[in-house]
Amino acid sequence: MNKKIPFSPPDITQAEIDAVVEVMKSGWITSGPKTLQFEQNIAKYSAANHAVALNSATAGLELILKVLGIGGEDQVITTPYTYAATSNVLLHRGIKPTFVDVKKGDFLIDEQKIYDAITPKTKAIMTVDIAGVPVDYDAVKKVIKAKNREDIVLISDSAHSFGATYKGQKVGGQMDFHVFSYHAVKNLTTAEGGAITFNNNNFKGKEDLYKEFKYTSLQGQTKDALSKMQAGAWRYDILTDGFKCNMTDIMASIGLVQLERYEGMLQKRSKLFDVYNSVLKEKEWATLPFRGEAGTETCYHLYTLRIKDFTEEQRNKVIQMMAEKDIATNVHFMPLPMFTVYKNLGYKVEDYPNAYAQYANEITLPLYSTLSFDDAEYVATELVKCVEKVLG
Repeated sequence: MNKKIPFSPPDITQAEIDAVVEVMKSGWITSGPKTLQFEQNIAKYSAANHAVALNSATAGLELILKVLGIGGEDQVITTPYTYAATSNVLLHRGIKPTFVDVKKGDFLIDEQKIYDAITPKTKAIMTVDIAGVPVDYDAVKKVIKAKNREDIVLISDSAHSFGATYKGQKVGGQMDFHVFSYHAVKNLTTAEGGAITFNNNNFKGKEDLYKEFKYTSLQGQTKDALSKMQAGAWRYDILTDGFKCNMTDIMASIGLVQLERYEGMLQKRSKLFDVYNSVLKEKEWATLPFRGEAGTETCYHLYTLRIKDFTEEQRNKVIQMMAEKDIATNVHFMPLPMFTVYKNLGYKVEDYPNAYAQYANEITLPLYSTLSFDDAEYVATELVKCVEKVLG
């Protein structure tokens, strides 16, 4: 009988459950003291000056664009190799994304191609950290400096890279803004959730950017619900046509406990990486995922294996064979031009050959902090059997 290996269940202990129960009994369950504490702890952990906790990373990306007034005819450069959220927020703002292909043999945007994509209309560059691996942020900064366009806003979709290290420092303060995800499948979860981290609270001349993010995430309302509920404090103003995307204290209470446990969870993920590598490193057909070098280290969010010379069809066959063994695998990601909404906007995947090449032979193995080392070895061993059967 096969072992049943899910893809990415959350790592929830009694401590998280107790923290939620405490909030549920407190009489205050939406944004309040726990959310504020979570923001402070995230900022400290990420070596950033400020953090704004929200209900998703998607909301964080769009909130930045909204508050900075980026939309319509403005140009935003990003990558086609990402989850749809990255560029869907641009469509929401009336922006047609400018896609720049990834580097050959890499999941990350080609910084040098960004140089040629910049136009007088470019207002922002939105890079994407894939699988827990940070983009070379300094290389992107060099590009805009060489172009004499340091006015361009640098946003990192760091949904995958909470806890990763770039040149010896935790990811979170390198670009103008980083946006993290705490969705159920992420290394650290709040069930749903996300956060913006940043250093400059007066960015682009803002009086108090943190405050502006906060009220814009609450329909533009000048008082949060906790303040408004105090006796006699009902009156408030609406300053902008904001969103409703705040984090709740229930979510934050989970995150606070997860953050206390997080370094241990990362260490477990790192060791699971080693288990996979130990089985696969001898296989000529295996291109192992990036682990770390020169002070930059992944946070081990995904194990993105590539199988040399495999076609998309062969890769799909292996996924099906693994599924028949009750082992769940995945693909990260289908390039955005392959989806109907982007095809209908005129994008063609043929224009991004490196992105397609990365996708066609990529298979993501299960990786989560409750996975046992024996089960990881089992997954890798069964994968070898499947691949070698397909290879003949």
